[in-house]
Amino acid sequence: MSDAVTMIGRSVRLSSRNVEALLTSLALPMMLMLLFVHLFGGAISTGDAYVQYVVPGVLVLCAGFGAGSTAVSVSQDMTGGIIDRFRSLDVGGPAILAGHVTAALARNVAASVLVLAVAAAIGFRPQATAAGWFAAAGVLLAFVFAVAWLAAAVGLLARSAEAASGFAFVVGFLPYPSSGFAPIDTMPSWLQGFAENQPITPVIESLRGLLLGRPVGESPWLALAWCAAIVAVSMAASIALFRRRTS
Repeated sequence: MSDAVTMIGRSVRLSSRNVEALLTSLALPMMLMLLFVHLFGGAISTGDAYVQYVVPGVLVLCAGFGAGSTAVSVSQDMTGGIIDRFRSLDVGGPAILAGHVTAALARNVAASVLVLAVAAAIGFRPQATAAGWFAAAGVLLAFVFAVAWLAAAVGLLARSAEAASGFAFVVGFLPYPSSGFAPIDTMPSWLQGFAENQPITPVIESLRGLLLGRPVGESPWLALAWCAAIVAVSMAASIALFRRRTS
């Protein structure tokens, strides 16, 4: 546990020192939200003000951008020689990876708070109760945690930081063919099946319903089930890949 705490502190300090990447991960989601609301929002009918509809999708995008940074950080550790020093100090792989995952959580919390602040400034009016806010935060953190572990596995699998950075594109693309930015029933029929059944859609539906005080049905439980499955697979893969890379 003490090793994990030390590695968490290290990863958080590394994130704070990489000012350019930190500013990008914080500013880009806000810029995308302003882009969607003010340029495309008038052309997309959702039955409500578009800013009310789009905020959950942007919050999920934050996780994708943060995951790209996590994958790159893990890959840099694996190729930069620092892992040999940690192993000489008997620091295990789980502690190192936990540091990167926790730093990703911290970055995403900061980005989410900024997104909500900007959204409120341009007209977002959540109707959530206190319980709804806690539930929405829990679903979002579970998703960020799952994606961060998946990013750690990708960073271990990639042979260079440049290859690992491509993960941000993949995760950042998934919110688009979902209910994040347009209703699924407006999409082509061949795409609707994927949009309805991919893991990001129940996360977005849960956040939207909880933040706006609307019925959510089984979406939160489905979102948490997806997150648990991703964490289980990614954590096992990360530990196995770390042992393989360091053996």
